[in-house]
Amino acid sequence: MYNFIFNVDTKILFGRGQIDKLGEEIKKYSDNVLLVYGGGSIKKNGIFDATLKTLRDNNVEVFEISGVDPNPRIETVREGVDICKKNNIGAVLAVGGGSSIDCAKVISAGTKYDGDAWDIVLNNKLITDAIPVFSVLTLSATGSEMNGNAVISNMSQNLKIGTRSPLLIPKASVLDPEYTFSVPKHQTSAGIADIMSHTFENYFTNEKGVYLQERFAEAILKTCIHYGPIAYNEPENYDARANLMWASSWAINGLISAGSSNNWSVHPMEHELSAFYDITHGVGLAILTPAWMKYVLDDSTVDKFVEYGINVWEIDSSLDKYEIANLAIEKTKNFFCNDLHIPCSLREVGIDEEHLDIMAKQAVRGSKLQGYKELDENDVKNIYINCL
Repeated sequence: MYNFIFNVDTKILFGRGQIDKLGEEIKKYSDNVLLVYGGGSIKKNGIFDATLKTLRDNNVEVFEISGVDPNPRIETVREGVDICKKNNIGAVLAVGGGSSIDCAKVISAGTKYDGDAWDIVLNNKLITDAIPVFSVLTLSATGSEMNGNAVISNMSQNLKIGTRSPLLIPKASVLDPEYTFSVPKHQTSAGIADIMSHTFENYFTNEKGVYLQERFAEAILKTCIHYGPIAYNEPENYDARANLMWASSWAINGLISAGSSNNWSVHPMEHELSAFYDITHGVGLAILTPAWMKYVLDDSTVDKFVEYGINVWEIDSSLDKYEIANLAIEKTKNFFCNDLHIPCSLREVGIDEEHLDIMAKQAVRGSKLQGYKELDENDVKNIYINCL
């Protein structure tokens, strides 16, 4: 296990009614706040009103920016930065899923940056200061409520780029499972796929000394497998929503990646799908993941897939190891396609061969994906082809 520093500063306000405490947390840092959100759903389900109430009860002045896209755009970030700079705003509050939170994070850093906000997406070393970020989570998926990561799209350049900084870690996040009751089924499924993909990217590693982190990862995967279909079929099942919400945060807050080498493969490939076709991130991950698993399975990787099959899917350990590995991959695909009703192929989401070459080239960024198994541009294209 490698040396590591693990520190997550986010105060989590978990459970029913915890939003009432948010205003006093923000007031510790600022007398005003930029409220960042997407569509109108939070105004229909009462979350918007509850947010305004806790802010007003604590005399926090509210500015707003709405219309954040599912793949948040740099144009929205720029607009938010402009509002913050013109009004001397001291904090940013995202209400929504990972898209709104990611957008708020880059707004927070862009407010303290003299140049264009796209610069700090391309180069996180330029993030040297940021105003405090807070969040009210309405979708269990990205884990952005408890980490310093953000992904922003520049659709004019067909780019979807991730940036990160400890300065972007939210100071406090409200995690009320009831706020996810109204999430549509297809978004619930895509969110579960996203949680599992974050976990897979950390779990499939060549580091042999991270036993505890591997068991944490398997627990997160088993939680998704158990509670995912329940949340899909019973949207107001509190325990299902609560467990998925907590799994989302811990899948990508650094816990299961600490002490290990983690170079991701599926996320870079999916970012190209979203950049060119603007599809739902979790859907792209669910389509790509089983194909990636199948593609990298060989004598050098099979033992990890056996471990995954036995510990997560509870496959009979007496079977041949390749049989176990292939069963595990098949069960993964069936879970996404049959239990969560996510599309099984790229063609189902409107993607054909047209951009495969350029997407494969951009995914490897002129080099190779250094994940569980090294992938070059041709490998990435083959995985895309296998998903059509």
